[in-house]
Amino acid sequence: MTPQESDVKQASASSKVWRSWQENVILIAIALCLALFIRTFIAEPRYIPSDSMVPTLHTGDRLVVEKISYRFHPPITGDIIVFQPPAELQRRGYPKDQAFIKRVIGVPGEIISGANGKVYLNGQPLQENYIAEPANQPFPPVQVPEDNFFVMGDNRNDSNDSRYWGFLPRQNIIGRAAFRFWPLDRIGFI
Repeated sequence: MTPQESDVKQASASSKVWRSWQENVILIAIALCLALFIRTFIAEPRYIPSDSMVPTLHTGDRLVVEKISYRFHPPITGDIIVFQPPAELQRRGYPKDQAFIKRVIGVPGEIISGANGKVYLNGQPLQENYIAEPANQPFPPVQVPEDNFFVMGDNRNDSNDSRYWGFLPRQNIIGRAAFRFWPLDRIGFI
């Protein structure tokens, strides 16, 4: 083999290595872009940091939050939603990027109240088989304004919710809690 043939062979090998690296970098960039797109617009994982949703969700549960359905329709009563804290909570020192999770109890136009351990929706007691125990804090009737929601934790006596900081603006909603993927013994749709 002549020195020129050897140089051509090395150049060809270098070119193949470089093309392989380029392909890998492009694949990684595409994967990162897809992951960012999915997390931003379709779904994202979330961790439950508190007991405010016991018995439905426990501290340490990990969920998939689905972000698409609320682009087509608003949340409905009973949905479990993840949201950014409203302005009132931010004024109290909660960071804007700290997500909360609660159940929708009232939608725009509905009247919510609490008395005798029950929550009332438009004057009728809610049948709440998902709560830890009845709430021990009554609250007066309030009408949910347009583009807002009234949310409460399932652990009524250990939940920082609409009873204390007011209504949740629709624009603060990140998405709907759709699927628990951890712990494995409680995996399933919510």
